Amino acid sequence: MSPYDGVPCSAEPCSESPNICPATGLPIEMARVAQWFHAASDTTRLAILEFLSQRERCVNELQQVLGAPQSTISFHLKVLRQSGLVGERREGRWKYYRLRGETLDYMIAVMQIVSPGKHVGTCPLSCCR
Repeated sequence: MSPYDGVPCSAEPCSESPNICPATGLPIEMARVAQWFHAASDTTRLAILEFLSQRERCVNELQQVLGAPQSTISFHLKVLRQSGLVGERREGRWKYYRLRGETLDYMIAVMQIVSPGKHVGTCPLSCCR
């Protein structure tokens, strides 16, 4: 199983090039990886991920802890949801957000793949052989 399998990319592949992300022009797997790291590149989103690592939370709780406006929290949660790092469930009028540990596992797997020396034999350039 690839570390990219089953993790959503916010852009749906088009029928002409099903393995290419139409938003970025990158292979769909690389577009997913870029989304993960983009989502984790903001300090507010990192704080949200830290709080969600403890347990599920609603926007109101995150707003109280972070001291940010509801609209700011909602925007960052949208980015995290689209990247696949955060999931949500609805209970009545409330939405609860949770960390998707499987996506973090995929991020770790990707980082292990691109670690120094791990690519030996896979580079098409003659200088790497």
